Amino acid sequence: MKNTSISLFRQILDLVPKHEFEKIIMKHNGDKHKQTFDCWAHFVSMIFCQLAQANSLREICGGLKTCGGKLNHLGVESAPT
Repeated sequence: MKNTSISLFRQILDLVPKHEFEKIIMKHNGDKHKQTFDCWAHFVSMIFCQLAQANSLREICGGLKTCGGKLNHLGVESAPT
């Protein structure tokens, strides 16, 4: 039996089409000075912050680190440091 459940986090991210998000970033040159953390990763982090009710950057970074390899499925290369 195949597990087809989708996390609430993924369902919320699916409400914002990534290709539309990237078009806006390109239009406004949002990733011009990025080093390792692009606008999509920042957006995913902020959505996580709201869902987890995180109160600090440390909580956000720690929470995203616990997701590990699952971040790749969300379009994020690595957790923020």
